[in-house]
Amino acid sequence: MAAEDIVTDSLIQVWEEMKKRVVDPVAPFLFTILKNRSIDYLRREKLKQKTHDNVREILAREMDIRLLSLEVSDPKIIFSDEINEILEKTLVSLPEKTRKIFIMSRLSGKTYKEIAEELNISIKGVEYHITNALKTLRLSLKDYLALFLWLLVNHNH
Repeated sequence: MAAEDIVTDSLIQVWEEMKKRVVDPVAPFLFTILKNRSIDYLRREKLKQKTHDNVREILAREMDIRLLSLEVSDPKIIFSDEINEILEKTLVSLPEKTRKIFIMSRLSGKTYKEIAEELNISIKGVEYHITNALKTLRLSLKDYLALFLWLLVNHNH
């Protein structure tokens, strides 16, 4: 299509020029116009291609930077201090017995039965305190749970 446009425009230019003056011989004059229009067209296409290549290269670099920043970001490091602070504040806010049972279970690794025997309460009592502690922690960390799930799902894909 571009070649047809160049030829048509060149013929029109020759025709217009022939109205103004005598063009003899016509063939070399037409060839010169065709050559110049073809060169102009190819230079424009080359510039377009170079511009597109530059834009693609910039977009590719930007994508590489985004990808690299996601690959090297470790949610454990990014959020660990903030989350530890929330955990500490939440644990301090728990009733003393609930906090003690939660720490014995989750941090000391004791079983519900061991905790029940040590504190002289029922296993159901231990379950009750752990459930309350977990509920409070979930509420305190609710803003982070969705983010962690998203990071977990996207990290595995």
